[in-house]
Amino acid sequence: MIKATLVLEGGATRGVFTSGALDYLMERDIYFSHVIGVSAGSCNGVDYVSKQIGRTRDCMIHKEKEYSYYYGFRKFVREKSILDMDMVFDKYPKEIFPFDFDTYFASEIECEIVTTNCETGKAEYMMEDKDSERLMKLCRASSSMPLVSPMVNIDGVLYLDGGLADSVPMGRALKKGNKKIVLILTRNPGYRKKPVKGVVARMYRRAYRSYPELVKTTLRRNAKYNWQMNQVERLEREGKIFVLRPLIPTVSRLEKDYDMLMNFYEHGYCLMKREYDGLMKYLES
Repeated sequence: MIKATLVLEGGATRGVFTSGALDYLMERDIYFSHVIGVSAGSCNGVDYVSKQIGRTRDCMIHKEKEYSYYYGFRKFVREKSILDMDMVFDKYPKEIFPFDFDTYFASEIECEIVTTNCETGKAEYMMEDKDSERLMKLCRASSSMPLVSPMVNIDGVLYLDGGLADSVPMGRALKKGNKKIVLILTRNPGYRKKPVKGVVARMYRRAYRSYPELVKTTLRRNAKYNWQMNQVERLEREGKIFVLRPLIPTVSRLEKDYDMLMNFYEHGYCLMKREYDGLMKYLES
């Protein structure tokens, strides 16, 4: 095991890029001592710790209709979610694409799952090393996109997508104290978030009027994300972190097309393979 911190950005189905990169690392038996996953990055993170090559890919890319986790409009109205979260975080790990809880809980890797506390609007970095139900609930909370997914109750507290409060937790990674940090992003070089305003801003204020701190966090997200990207680019230029990001156009965060998703997955795999020697040189320096 390499003493280093692996940070995994979210992005819903854009996370297939990350799964490709991690599958290559797992094939080479490369494991880091610390993992911090956000949203889809948390799903990639736990599959990496459980050493399940291809699991995230299989969960996110398939042609079989019975495995689909997308709700139609009628179900969206009834369930208040665009995705069947029970399918992804209950049926998948227990039945369809079994999750190796034994390997995960036996691992010495410290895996943090980033969530956003709806009351405080702040990020929380959560862990679970015994309870399988709670572990999947943490991943579910971290991946619950605002407006299109319900809040998740964990220990009496409501949570949403970790990316709202800390999309790229470099600050958390630096606090870990490891000299080496490996960051996998799901956006292209130079990407910056635009501010939330107009109709969308009003939707947030209306939907979460009982959670004013969450609204503030959501509306300030672009500013924090862009600041984080400036920090990432500076640290990368200084050789203090290793960054892998897609170099082809990204898929949408709710992409359904099988071929597009497989292409993005393969890009992550091939890019990590191409950059592997550079990664090893960085880790050994």
